[in-house]
Amino acid sequence: MARAALSWGTRDLARNAGVSPDTIARLERGERLRTATVNVIRAAFEKAGLEFIPENGGGLGVRFAGPSATKVD
Repeated sequence: MARAALSWGTRDLARNAGVSPDTIARLERGERLRTATVNVIRAAFEKAGLEFIPENGGGLGVRFAGPSATKVD
């Protein structure tokens, strides 16, 4: 969902996070990754202006952090 919000493909996320496209594919298949790897992927999304919303009865989600959020390519 976060990739879609930014119109990023797997390679876009991989490049912005500094990981391989295979790592992104493994994450999206639900495979376990090292915590440090998940953290750099999350940081790439946050740098691009997304924020993660904790589960509040409606499920986990993402949204743009605010009106000044910018798209990173």
